[in-house]
Amino acid sequence: MATQSPLDSLQSEASCSICLGYFQDPVSIPCGHNFCRDCIARCWEGLEGNFPCPQCRKTTLHKNFRPSRELANIASIARQLSLHSSTWCKQHCEALKLFCKEDQEPICAQCDASQAHRSHTVLPAHQAAQEYKEKTKKEGKRIVCEFEQLQRFLKEKERFLLVQLADLDRAIAKVQEDAVTKVLEEMSHLDTLIWEMEGKFQQTDSKFLLDIRRLLNSCEMMKFSPPAEISPTLERRLEDFLQKNILVRCTLRKCQDSLMFQLQEPANITMDPTTAHPNLYISEDRKQARGQLLPQDLPENPERFSFEPCVLGCQGFTSGRHFWEVEVGQGGVWALGVARASMKRKGPMSFSPKEGVWALEAYHSLTSPRANLRLNALPKRIRVSLDYEGGRVAFFSSDDDTPILVYTRASFSGEKVLPWFKIGMGARLQEITQNSPSEEQSTSGHLMSHLDWVGFRSPLKICP
Repeated sequence: MATQSPLDSLQSEASCSICLGYFQDPVSIPCGHNFCRDCIARCWEGLEGNFPCPQCRKTTLHKNFRPSRELANIASIARQLSLHSSTWCKQHCEALKLFCKEDQEPICAQCDASQAHRSHTVLPAHQAAQEYKEKTKKEGKRIVCEFEQLQRFLKEKERFLLVQLADLDRAIAKVQEDAVTKVLEEMSHLDTLIWEMEGKFQQTDSKFLLDIRRLLNSCEMMKFSPPAEISPTLERRLEDFLQKNILVRCTLRKCQDSLMFQLQEPANITMDPTTAHPNLYISEDRKQARGQLLPQDLPENPERFSFEPCVLGCQGFTSGRHFWEVEVGQGGVWALGVARASMKRKGPMSFSPKEGVWALEAYHSLTSPRANLRLNALPKRIRVSLDYEGGRVAFFSSDDDTPILVYTRASFSGEKVLPWFKIGMGARLQEITQNSPSEEQSTSGHLMSHLDWVGFRSPLKICP
């Protein structure tokens, strides 16, 4: 079993087991366990003696809080370290000054000397960064070259198809002209026959009877033939043209999909605490959200979700192509995507495109009806891609760019679109309101079972 790194151990020791965040005004209780002053006060609120410890369940007769200044200092240090932990090795607490090419990750000097990296190619971090910058430039040039080739291909196909279309237009016009000419000729013959018949009616009976046989023979020979249908040759030419047009469209669509995600702008997303449900804890860097059973004492502002355990991003979009990645881990219940800024915040709600939410929920589409998505492997990271003008929201596995779900023809109605996150089984909050308060714990005005929140503490983390 892998040992916990010193940095992780420090962060664990500096965290409150009730709110799961770093200690705020920590206090000790008689059994020796430590909690945030507000957290333990809320746990013991309304009790009159026999105050149980939330961690070891030992009871005490009095509310004896002993402030811990030393623990407050440790929590402050851990909080500062967490903000800079991305540049430090969690295992050895050294700066990540090297880069392992085989594992594609930054490492420290002690990692380099370890058995795990002994046979690997290790470069100074600045040298590796320069190499990857050059590779990125080359990749950019390659994309531009492919795009230019695509433009030339499309122009050539355009000229070719326009020539074919002009030939087809002429062939169809020729068929139409021949049909009209034939109809006019037959109408002329018919006019002549009618004129002759009218002349015969003016003759004497004997003369009329003499010419009647020839006249009847002429009438029998005069049969109107409708214009011939399009010839099989012309039909084949039309079908061939349509197939080529479909092929060009499919090629263009594939290129558009590829370019759409290659030309996107990475978005620096942070979560907006003013929108977070009281049972969601948002990290200080606003990059991570996780659930907690006890609600925080937060102002009931109009922007905040009051029923569903959701939070919105700070950054909104009204144009352009953007993407961001979210670490979902394995297990737990979560949902993520984008939502209109005007989405409902209070009370029960359904999450669907009709309600202004385009999202993925633990590998289900939030549509009506919902669709189960079949994946060979469950990714730990999800890339959310937004094309505002194109009306497309797509979800990919960050590991291998495998598409998971794509919404097309998304109607944003010119509104600002915000990143949207949900943690826990919010829809089940209504199902357990039948239980009595003695059986369940009351949270945010709703009754919440510990079992119903399995996976609620699994965090969602926005990747750098």
